[in-house]
Amino acid sequence: MPPTGLVDILAIAAHRDDVEQTCGGTLLAMQAKGWKTGILDLTRGESGTRGTAAEREAEANEAARILRVATREALDLPDGNVENTLQNRLKIAAVLRRLRPRVVILPYWQGRHPDHYTTATLGYEACFVSGLAKVDTGNADAPHRPFKILYASLYADVRPTFAVDITPFMEERFQSLMAYRSQYATRAEGGALFVPEDEIRERTFAMARHCGLLAGVRYAEPFVQKEIGLVDDLMLLPVASI
Repeated sequence: MPPTGLVDILAIAAHRDDVEQTCGGTLLAMQAKGWKTGILDLTRGESGTRGTAAEREAEANEAARILRVATREALDLPDGNVENTLQNRLKIAAVLRRLRPRVVILPYWQGRHPDHYTTATLGYEACFVSGLAKVDTGNADAPHRPFKILYASLYADVRPTFAVDITPFMEERFQSLMAYRSQYATRAEGGALFVPEDEIRERTFAMARHCGLLAGVRYAEPFVQKEIGLVDDLMLLPVASI
């Protein structure tokens, strides 16, 4: 399959560091296969317990370098108050029309943080709006609707549809997360809310290991798709049943 646009796979997340936590290894794995990857963060981190928007931007740029994405950008939606409005759908749709990804990765549609589950619905509806020829997104790019929408489900209590083997990229995935020193270094602010720095590595690797065990590999990231998958050859199905 030839590349589709400026990026082939676009991960959309509410906050800078969400992608690193849920699908950073997958972006690394897909980039290694020759696909162009990108990240769109909807907020800039101005309301976070730790760090400033400027710190989060610098950290996101460093994480993007580690993840080897072709592009990373952030919109200006309010941190802590992501809303599914027409204006916000159009902002995302404008990016989709410009980058023209075939695959979009969104957060899972249930979770603790309202920004996360709102982003799931907002992102889906933006993908739909992006394909409407008569909708004006404020730029001259032609309508575009991604072919596949996936939901990163690492922190969701749900059985994944499939998992991506990230074993060769686990260390880089972890380093991309630790690029956010304002969030994961030991600090007084939010001490009761954040995982202690000396536990982050163990937790990160343990969660990926658990998913890997389900899929028959060492480390993996889980995803959910809403549509039924299509199999062409039963003899090529991976993951042993017994």
